[in-house]
Amino acid sequence: MAVEISTSLQVMVWDLRRRIHTGLAELVGNEAGATAAEYAVLIAVIAAVIFAGAAVLGTNVNSRLDGFGTDLGNL
Repeated sequence: MAVEISTSLQVMVWDLRRRIHTGLAELVGNEAGATAAEYAVLIAVIAAVIFAGAAVLGTNVNSRLDGFGTDLGNL
């Protein structure tokens, strides 16, 4: 399941990168500026995904450990 999520995320990021690059290249006409801007947006998106993933993963791990502790306490 993690591989499917990772692959899906990679496809979404590369599609976003391609669309940003195409749009900025059409607006600016100079690909050097468009490339810098698209990388800035790409870094921001990746940071947001990492932050959201860490928050979800942390909550999930915390709830599982709480359940494990409860099960041990009931022995």
